[in-house]
Amino acid sequence: MPDTLHAFDMSEMLDSDEAIAEYLSQVMADGDADELVAALGHIARARGMAQIARDAGLGRESLYKALAPGAKPRFDTVLRVVRALGVRLEARPAG
Repeated sequence: MPDTLHAFDMSEMLDSDEAIAEYLSQVMADGDADELVAALGHIARARGMAQIARDAGLGRESLYKALAPGAKPRFDTVLRVVRALGVRLEARPAG
């Protein structure tokens, strides 16, 4: 019987605070807003979507919609999710 491929799920790789911080830092360095929203979704799934929704003060369905592919969440929603994830966004000189 042939082996079947396991679908890659980024959230399975995000098993530590360090992995999450490195992943989010790389996504932010790339500067793609859609990729940032997708990354927040991966991290939220790794941490537990229902808990992150509660911590962000959002309904679970609202969080799923805000982090869905192609979504354009409001900046305050992004900040609430980032805080709920327990990460901090930092600014550094580009050079």
